[in-house]
Amino acid sequence: QLQLVESGGGLVQPGGSLRLSCAASGFTLDYYAIGWFRQAPGKEREAVLCISSRGGSTNYADSVKGRFTISRDNAKNTVYLQMNSLKPEDTAVYYCAARGYYCSGSGTRVYDYWGQGTQVTVSS
Repeated sequence: QLQLVESGGGLVQPGGSLRLSCAASGFTLDYYAIGWFRQAPGKEREAVLCISSRGGSTNYADSVKGRFTISRDNAKNTVYLQMNSLKPEDTAVYYCAARGYYCSGSGTRVYDYWGQGTQVTVSS
């Protein structure tokens, strides 16, 4: 069974950091691009960052530039989202998704597999 599982979310104060993990089971991530998305209450799901199978990253959200980075460890079959200098507006459910090889725009429909999401809350 092909599955993506996000972890690492939680409650953090403004200015703090979190590292989210997206672990795959049932398949190897070596040949997949992984995108991170987020969805705040009452808002549409938005693309944040994507990393290709070769490790190249694409940023889709100007609001996270210089604060969030994406990386992958194929040996652990895991992709990470490092989030620094967190702001209350970063509060959302964060999802990872997989598609073959390349990042391809910010739409959700190009992704084949999705995780269940992990909650990130930034609040004092």
